Amino acid sequence: MNKGRRKLFHVAIVVVVIAVGAIGMRALTASKPQIKKREAQAPVPMVRTTEIQTGPQTVHIRGEGTVRPLREISLVPQVGGKVLYISPALVNGGQFSKGDVLVRIDPVDYELAVTWAGANVKDAESLLELAKEEAEAAQEEWSLLHADGSEADRKPPPLVAKEPQLAAAQAKLEAGQADLDKALLSLERTELKAPFDGRVSQENIDIGQYVSPGQTMATLYSTEAAEIILPLEDESVFWFSIPGFTTGKSRGSRATVRARLAGQERTWSGEVVRTEGKLDERTRMINVVVRVEKPYSKRPPLAVGLFVTTDIEGRTLPNAAVIPRSALHEDDIVWVVDNDNRLHLREVDVARVQGDEAIVEDGLENGERVVITPLKAITDGMAVRTAAEREEARL
Repeated sequence: MNKGRRKLFHVAIVVVVIAVGAIGMRALTASKPQIKKREAQAPVPMVRTTEIQTGPQTVHIRGEGTVRPLREISLVPQVGGKVLYISPALVNGGQFSKGDVLVRIDPVDYELAVTWAGANVKDAESLLELAKEEAEAAQEEWSLLHADGSEADRKPPPLVAKEPQLAAAQAKLEAGQADLDKALLSLERTELKAPFDGRVSQENIDIGQYVSPGQTMATLYSTEAAEIILPLEDESVFWFSIPGFTTGKSRGSRATVRARLAGQERTWSGEVVRTEGKLDERTRMINVVVRVEKPYSKRPPLAVGLFVTTDIEGRTLPNAAVIPRSALHEDDIVWVVDNDNRLHLREVDVARVQGDEAIVEDGLENGERVVITPLKAITDGMAVRTAAEREEARL
C-alpha cells in the first residue's frame, strides 16, 4: 500500500468513528427522561424552647459592697501620764470584750490628788460644824436679850445669826467635795476600758510611753454588728422595704450576704435598716444599708473590709414566670411556639430583669413554649422545628 492510499484509509476510519459517536449521542439524548420543574421549599429552622412555669415569684435585688463596722472609735486618754500596762489584746487584729482594761496609766499623781482633796473636804466639814455651833449660840443669846419683845423682835438679823458665815462654810464644803469627785474621776480614768465587744484595727502605743489627753492610742471597732452599703438604682428600691424611706415599718426586707472566704462560699443573714442621708450626687444612686448581727460568730467571720454580694428579698408576684434573658427581645417581645409548631410574636409585661433571667408578670400562660434560640429573620406565624422533637425522632 502506497503512501496516498494509507492516508485515505486513515481519514475513512476517522469519519466512521465520528459518525458512530454522533449516532450514539443522539440515541442517549433521546432516551434521557424529561426533568420536571419543582418549586423550591424554604428550609424550616430548628429552635430550642423552654416550657413556661407560672406561679409565685419573689423578686431579688442584688448589690455589691464592702463590709464596714457598725461603730469605730479612737482610744483616747482623758488624763496624761506614763503607760504602765497594755492589754495583750491591744494589737492589730486583737479581740476584746466589753469592760476589759486595755491601757493603764501611772495613777500615783492622781492618788495623791485624791488624798489632798479628801483632806480639804474634812477641813471644810469641820469649819461648817463650827459655823453651825456659832450660829446657834448667837441665836440663843439674841433670844435671851429680847425675851420680852414681840415675835419679830425675838428673831435675830442675818448677820447676828451668822447666816453669811454658815453659807460660806457650806459652799467651801461643796467645792471641796467637787474637787474630791474630780480627783476620783481622774484616778478612775487612768484605766481605759473597752466600751464594747470588738477588735483592734490599729494601735500606736507602748509601755513606758508618756501620753497626753486627746492623744490617739488605738482604733477600735465593734463586732456586735456589721453594715454593707449597697449603691442601688431608684427602680430597684421600689421592690423592697426600707424603714423610714419606702415604708413606715420598723423592719426592713431580709437579705442574704455572700462572699468567698477561705476557699468556700459563705453566707450570712442580714436586714435592710436604712438609707444613707443623701443620694450620691455623681451617680444618682441610693445607698442602701444592710446590717448583719454578730458577724464574728461564724468562722471564718464576716470580716471588716470584705467585698460581698448581697441579695435582698423583695416583693412576691402572685402569678409570674421566669424566662432566660436571651428569650426577651426588643420592646419586651418573646417568641412563642404553638401546638402546630408555628412561631408567634407576643408582647409581655416584664416586671424586672435580674442577671440572666427576666421575670414576666403578665403575657405568658403556664405550659407555653418560648424560643430561646436566636434567629436572624422571623415572621409571625412561620413554621419551626423544635430540638425536643428531633431528639424524640432519634429515639
